Amino acid sequence: MSWDFSTDADTDVELAWIRDFIDTRAVPLEAINLPTEEFQRVAAPLIAEVKAHGLWAAHLDPAHGGSGRGQLRLALMNEIVGRSRIGPLLFGTNPPDSGNMEMLGAHGSLEQREQYLKPLVAGTARSAVAMTEPGAGSDPTLLTTSLERVGDRWRLNGRKWFASNASVADFFLVMGVSDPAAAPRERATIVIVDRDAPGVNVLRDIPSMEDPEPRAGQIENHCEIEFTDVDLPAEAVLGDPGRGFAMMQERLGPARLHHCMRWIGQAQRAFDMLCERVTYRESHGSVLAEKQTIQNWIADSAAEIAAARLLTLHAAWRIDTVGAKDARADIALIKFYDVKVLHDVIDRAVQVHGSLGFSADLPLESMYRRARGARILDGPDEVHRQTAARLLLRNVQPPADGVPSEHLPTLRKTALAMATRPFEQS
Repeated sequence: MSWDFSTDADTDVELAWIRDFIDTRAVPLEAINLPTEEFQRVAAPLIAEVKAHGLWAAHLDPAHGGSGRGQLRLALMNEIVGRSRIGPLLFGTNPPDSGNMEMLGAHGSLEQREQYLKPLVAGTARSAVAMTEPGAGSDPTLLTTSLERVGDRWRLNGRKWFASNASVADFFLVMGVSDPAAAPRERATIVIVDRDAPGVNVLRDIPSMEDPEPRAGQIENHCEIEFTDVDLPAEAVLGDPGRGFAMMQERLGPARLHHCMRWIGQAQRAFDMLCERVTYRESHGSVLAEKQTIQNWIADSAAEIAAARLLTLHAAWRIDTVGAKDARADIALIKFYDVKVLHDVIDRAVQVHGSLGFSADLPLESMYRRARGARILDGPDEVHRQTAARLLLRNVQPPADGVPSEHLPTLRKTALAMATRPFEQS
């Protein structure tokens, strides 16, 4: 199969409009750290523009209220939308809402889709996903949050943290252990939990490198949540009991692709700032653009961004052609490679701006902090490297005789035998 990343004329017009919208409307707005209610008021007319152009929730099937795009086309959109930190919020593709929409669309009952998916897609509700635990890290098979059957109902107990947007969410998708005796990947179930349900306690917005001093009502945060004897009906289960791990993996694959394209957009923005700076900043008798080290940084950054972009578009093309399951190695590769490119390009941009880049007068310092977090969130680099290597080696077999396949003496004997073989005319 050949790769084809070309776009038609309509898509080109669409992408041009998105680029202008992000640079002229979203980027200025991100400079103001507004609380949720104020942000919603200011953002409402911008969101209306996005919807009028048929670009709202482009990751979601039109049957569920989205505008529906293939992964390749969606990747190209996300690259531009990701230039701005708030771009995804204006386009209805912000995590974790975007992934939760897909899960509810794929596995939700009619009632669940009506109660939770519909307002989520409309932008009138927010959601969170609660999977990570302090003691489980990157291994979801170590979860201890329990989902206990009590008659025809469920009782939820446990503690989650780094649940994005939980303090501003209306409901959570919570993964808990429903069958401790089952195989590690068949123990977990996902339930839908209302934010105001008795026994739900959002303990705090967690201070982090992204938000050293989080404040109530901000539009992005990471939270710690305690669930104490939360009583849930059978209808709270999303999909089938015991399929929580599989459903979460199904959710995370395409979501990682979306993250990566947004990171490429951020890297390109940092690269643009880097290039602009070196054209006018003078040092030791000439502008920075004339220094060999700076020229190396420019060339390296351009090559790295191009490589990351091609890797990610290829992963999107693979998902479109063979499905997310068979594209797992491609997804794992871009998750750790793209975030390194993001970090390195931003780091160079900070360096050429000197103390200005280190200050909060430019978005680079915030971009830098978020880039460092990206190496941990949604699976640490080391896990994705291991996953990629395992999948790439899965179909590689050792030589039966223990001799390397490219062993030159062996190949030489084969070539000589072929050369001395009598010519047979067909």
